[in-house]
Amino acid sequence: MAPTDYSAATTWAAQHVLALVEIWALFAQHSGFVGAWRLMGVCRVSRAGVQEWLGTLPGLVLIGGRDGRWRPVSEVWRLDLATLQWKPMPALVVARHDHACCVVRKALVVLGGCFEDPEEGITSRVEILSGGSGNGVFTDLPALSCGETTTAVAIAVEESDSVAGQVLLLGGFIDLDDTWLFDTSSVHLVDLATGVCTPQPGLLDGRSSFAAVCTPDGRIVCAGGHGSLASVEVWGPPEVGPSSAPWIWTWLPEMNDGRYDCCGCVMSDGRFAVLGGRNNGPGGDTSTCEALMIDDDEEWHWLHPMHHVRSGFACAAVARCIIVAGGRNTTSTEVYDEALERWILLPCDLPTGNNNLFEMMGSALL
Repeated sequence: MAPTDYSAATTWAAQHVLALVEIWALFAQHSGFVGAWRLMGVCRVSRAGVQEWLGTLPGLVLIGGRDGRWRPVSEVWRLDLATLQWKPMPALVVARHDHACCVVRKALVVLGGCFEDPEEGITSRVEILSGGSGNGVFTDLPALSCGETTTAVAIAVEESDSVAGQVLLLGGFIDLDDTWLFDTSSVHLVDLATGVCTPQPGLLDGRSSFAAVCTPDGRIVCAGGHGSLASVEVWGPPEVGPSSAPWIWTWLPEMNDGRYDCCGCVMSDGRFAVLGGRNNGPGGDTSTCEALMIDDDEEWHWLHPMHHVRSGFACAAVARCIIVAGGRNTTSTEVYDEALERWILLPCDLPTGNNNLFEMMGSALL
């Protein structure tokens, strides 16, 4: 029952409005990203609650890339999921494309990539942005001791005993004789404080421009890439033997579509999804998407295709959705809602400006 005293009534009303906001924030959290945006139109209090929850989500960050004239760019942008607006972040020290990147201890790390043409400008330089999503500047870290690399994948390693953190650097193009690039099956544990790369068990296939993720139980899954296309493999404990046995790479079922310049992510139910990319067929770029439940499925299952064909694009999974942006020949952004099982175009095309930023960028959640 509401109090009759004016001051007490004001306090009571304010407390109940705040409680309603918190309740709507909980509704939003359990509705996922797309469902939360639908709740925005219910009432003013629901809008406040939804925005409160959306503001807690990490944003999709696009790092560097290649513009419409194939020139590397240094721009970095972050998509704010509460406002659906792209906001500029500190630029890279050196413009680059086809680099690897990941988030380590809440810092954005960029490794390798190309300055210009891949056969002329491959780099071993490493940069880091500390201080959150909008503060600080990128600074150089020690270069990779394993040398120049491009189109590799970086995955953060959960550890606490190194000075600056560690990442796994998988596959990529390497320049073996200063004349041509080769797919590599190498895997290195990179210490960011020193740049020292320690070899790990190599991939079963040489891979570049491929999809790779870390599953919730810590295994590493790799799919597609130049030269490997449809093949898929996983690094994890052997099926037989003691739990302390060294991890090994084993094959998983092949994808329905062979592809490279694709993206991958882990969906909220644990499925490994691979999206878009290019193939060697007459169609080139593709909008197809497929997913595999590791350990349970014997085959890949199709997801609904994206609205636009994409390769060399940005991708991240968050709040029971997959968000993709950019890619070769498109500046659009769209989201896959896992509950609805379909893609929805978002009203936030890439802020291309004068650079026409399209493809081969790095991406992360931050």
